[in-house]
Amino acid sequence: MTLFRPCIDLHNGKVKQIVGGSLTDNGATTNFVSHHDAAYYAEVYRANQLKGGHVIALGPGNETEALNALRAWPNNLQYGGGVNDQNAELYLKAGASHVIVTSYLFENEQFSWDRLNTIQSITGREHLILDLSCRRTHDGWHIATNRWQTVTSLPVNGETLSELSEHCDEFLIHSADVEGLQQGIDHDLVQLLGEFATIPVTYAGGARSLDDLQSVSQLSDGKVDLTIGSALDIFGGKGITLAECVEWNNNQKKRTL
Repeated sequence: MTLFRPCIDLHNGKVKQIVGGSLTDNGATTNFVSHHDAAYYAEVYRANQLKGGHVIALGPGNETEALNALRAWPNNLQYGGGVNDQNAELYLKAGASHVIVTSYLFENEQFSWDRLNTIQSITGREHLILDLSCRRTHDGWHIATNRWQTVTSLPVNGETLSELSEHCDEFLIHSADVEGLQQGIDHDLVQLLGEFATIPVTYAGGARSLDDLQSVSQLSDGKVDLTIGSALDIFGGKGITLAECVEWNNNQKKRTL
């Protein structure tokens, strides 16, 4: 069943919603800056039992906020942003249910199986999420690292998903080309993920309404979950409310009983 997954995106120590493809060392195009801290959102998700959400640090200056969010709802939020073999254990001990890893797995834009094996030995497969966030290329999609600015040679396709699924508990996949634009999801990417998904997958990027939850459910045959950010009312959006997302999840769970 397709569920709504919540998020807490951090940039320069603030909870924000940004246009993903705009993120550089010099800043980003920002849709929303919250006057609430990260722990506040963790408490909101806790109150609504919205599990499996991710806390993402977009660059430096977010450590305190990230740790406070994880401690606000221990073992129910995932953490990503600069995770490597030196700090992964720190975030798990701080309360992250999983750590989310991307850039660490690449050396000179080439995927490193040695690094994957190293961090898996530290976290265990059951606490590891691979972030396969990507950009569309002439031949499909390729994983993008370095805040989605560097497009690597590793494609997002059936072979990649099959191989990597043996080494992690979930995949998180942002479509960087549509992230934060509120112009609709990447239907083709969601369909591909649904076709090859054998472990939990969360897609993020472009969602703007309740219809997108329905579309992801249909395109993926219920195998892919959806994160909604900029369009959500708690992040200043007007496309969908948190209450609607909670109701969607509750209805999905009832159908499986």
